[in-house]
Amino acid sequence: MSLLLNVPHTYRKDGVYYLQRYVPEDVRKHYKTNRISFSLRTKSAREACALSRSASAKLEAYWHSLRLAYGEVPAQHLVSLRSQDHGDGTDIEQPVDLSLTEAGEVYLRLKGSNKPKTFHSAVERALSYVVKVIGNKPLQAISRKDAATVRDDLVAKGLAPSSVTRVLTTIKAVINFAIQEEGIELSNPFKGLFVDKSIGPKKRMPVPLNDLQRVQKQCWNVDDDLRWIVAAISDTGCRMAEIVGLSKADVRLDGDIPFISISPKPWRRLKTASSERDIPLVGSALWGITRAYQSTNSEMLFPRYNNGLYSNSNSASAALSKWLKQQTKPDCTMHSFRHSFRDRLRAVECPIELTDALGGWSTDGIGAAYGQGYSLELKQKWLSAIVLNP
Repeated sequence: MSLLLNVPHTYRKDGVYYLQRYVPEDVRKHYKTNRISFSLRTKSAREACALSRSASAKLEAYWHSLRLAYGEVPAQHLVSLRSQDHGDGTDIEQPVDLSLTEAGEVYLRLKGSNKPKTFHSAVERALSYVVKVIGNKPLQAISRKDAATVRDDLVAKGLAPSSVTRVLTTIKAVINFAIQEEGIELSNPFKGLFVDKSIGPKKRMPVPLNDLQRVQKQCWNVDDDLRWIVAAISDTGCRMAEIVGLSKADVRLDGDIPFISISPKPWRRLKTASSERDIPLVGSALWGITRAYQSTNSEMLFPRYNNGLYSNSNSASAALSKWLKQQTKPDCTMHSFRHSFRDRLRAVECPIELTDALGGWSTDGIGAAYGQGYSLELKQKWLSAIVLNP
């Protein structure tokens, strides 16, 4: 029978060992807190025991040096820091500062353990932005001026305010996590950083109706998986990620009203809670989804961009970008179809709550949360009213 190993100066959270030491009263004036706590990054009791002894030895040595430096000790010049040796061969030195990328590794390993690949990619992309601008600095060396420099560089690159905010929020989360897990005494330089929401790229323009009709016709002519995606988006108003992330199980073609179900997936999260919805298929969307369904043996509707583990809508969007510019105005993007979709529903005087339900937009007001929502029949009626003939 194995005995449970006692690990001194630790506690466990989610199976991971954390060191916890209270700062001695006589050196407490040198700290901003009276308790030191940080992750030992292991679930092994044996490893935690060794790490705890090592970290405790360094802390004891540091506290001893503070007493020597600021206290009145007789024959102080004869005292060696080695007098605090705990017999485990530990070198007495202060811990190395955690760099930004090391903080990112800790964040992804612990916080991102059950998150999709998109979560990891977003964190790695945000870290790469910052490192390119200010270098891979230790967290304690990153200043408020550095944080502002990163923000200004992102704005200069032409990123939308929402994208700038997303990057800065990600970096702030990484640093906050390191502060908590590693017991770092630090004020996060990215906290509360101002982002001017009035600057950035121009507002996305809707695809004009004449261009939309031409695009839909070209989709039928080219007839490949990318054009099926465009066709589906053009008459459902869906986001690119929502269509690319569909599985065949999300498609219902055999009923009186064919439709797709947009719901959260392990490979693709939804943007908002209101994004979860059923959308009848009409016009080019019915053609595109039917062609995709009939053309693949995969469980995923668009297996080139979704393998069931990771849905890469960005790759599909990039592949379509150049083609789309040949079909419509240069400032139109794939997201412009979503703007056109709303304008087309406005033109036929579709009720605003129903428009929001079709597009997965949030609806203001308490009343919107009441009732069962709209039937497929009613949704189909209004969608049929905006169908164009390619």
